Amino acid sequence: MATILIVDDTPSELALMRSVVQRLGHLVIPAHNGKIAVQLASEHKPGLVLLDIVMPDQDGFVTCRQIRKCSETSEIPIILVSSKNGESDKFWGMKQGASDYICKPFNPDQLAASIRKFLS
Repeated sequence: MATILIVDDTPSELALMRSVVQRLGHLVIPAHNGKIAVQLASEHKPGLVLLDIVMPDQDGFVTCRQIRKCSETSEIPIILVSSKNGESDKFWGMKQGASDYICKPFNPDQLAASIRKFLS
């Protein structure tokens, strides 16, 4: 069982990702914005981060870079889960240090497979 940090400002999206994570038997730490996510990642050192991109205050690209920049959290896998579905968005997300990129609306089985891949 791993701890997974889920970062999304939309309660329904957060709940959907939480249900997938909990179905896999993992613990969830929720965050509603990127600034809180960076702090929680440093405090809890989760096994994985599911990260939205479009959020107020601090977007997921900045959050991803900050998590990668910190030596304590730099190796945590980060899956960007976003409604930004253009090839340039995916390219930029991977350049920021993401481990994977899943477009919303996502298939729960696809998300589960990506989580399993990084936690195996």
